[in-house]
Amino acid sequence: MSAIAAELVSRAQAGDGDAFRELVEPHRRELQVHCYRMLGSLHDAEDALQDTLLAAWQGIASFEGRASLRTWLYRIATNRCLNARRTAARQPAKGWDVPKVDPPEATRLGEVVWLEPIPDALLTPTPLGPEARYEQSESISLAFVTALQLLPPRQVAVLVLRDVLGYHADEVADMLDSTVASVTSALKRARATLQARLPSTAGHEAPPAPGSPAEAALAARFARTYEAADLEALVALLTDDVFISMPPMPFEYEGREPAARFFGAIFGAGRRFDLVPTRANGQPAFGAYLHGPAEARHGVGLFVLTLAGDRISALTRFENSMLPWFGLPRSL
Repeated sequence: MSAIAAELVSRAQAGDGDAFRELVEPHRRELQVHCYRMLGSLHDAEDALQDTLLAAWQGIASFEGRASLRTWLYRIATNRCLNARRTAARQPAKGWDVPKVDPPEATRLGEVVWLEPIPDALLTPTPLGPEARYEQSESISLAFVTALQLLPPRQVAVLVLRDVLGYHADEVADMLDSTVASVTSALKRARATLQARLPSTAGHEAPPAPGSPAEAALAARFARTYEAADLEALVALLTDDVFISMPPMPFEYEGREPAARFFGAIFGAGRRFDLVPTRANGQPAFGAYLHGPAEARHGVGLFVLTLAGDRISALTRFENSMLPWFGLPRSL
């Protein structure tokens, strides 16, 4: 620990709130992302972050510097998230609520109805330990975060700390008040379950690089076809195994034909949209605004695209309550 950091710790332990804020502020954003990975909900992650900072302030007097301040904060955040996963009431599934649209029969009903996106503006490069197995972009993708939610809480914690952040097994054992053997066993089970839960990419091309001209061109083609309600052109942009989901509504559609029936029902009801570009989870996204009377445009949701080569392999639609998190207005 540097002399400046040691002085800040000493002042914070003496009750100096400004010193405490200066200590934790450099870690706030990455802790928020950590809580989001573990909980899958931006709102729940924000609550867990606030609980973490409060607990850190209340416990700073006991900080002895045996681990780094960052590791100490991750220990607190991880355990707050574990408590939330075990005890918090998750957002329940919501019934179909799209006026004048009868949804086609769903391919299946989703399990992770509390899933929410995270704006790219909140993402920050995170220092990774030597044992990290995932690129940061992969470990924040919607598919990865969704798969994490299907693991038992302790396995989520172990996998994120070990494979995403790269902490050593003994460090993780200390953070979870466990043993190295227990951590190793939990990690083995978590890796196996995660691989089974992640969508298959067999036969898929790699997605275009984030921010690349290829990514921008594909996102623009999607926006044009969707705004024009051109069902044939839209379906042509989809992979054969495209996956459509819309938490907190559990309806999910897998494959081109079910996707075509779903979008056909939307467009067939006369619903027309303007799309405003943004980014979520390192992926192209759009605020969706429904045309209303007298030129009104009301925000009805947020679309996040998952890309594969020059096609769209998944589209996730979220509630319009997410728009303010992305700096998007409720209406145009």
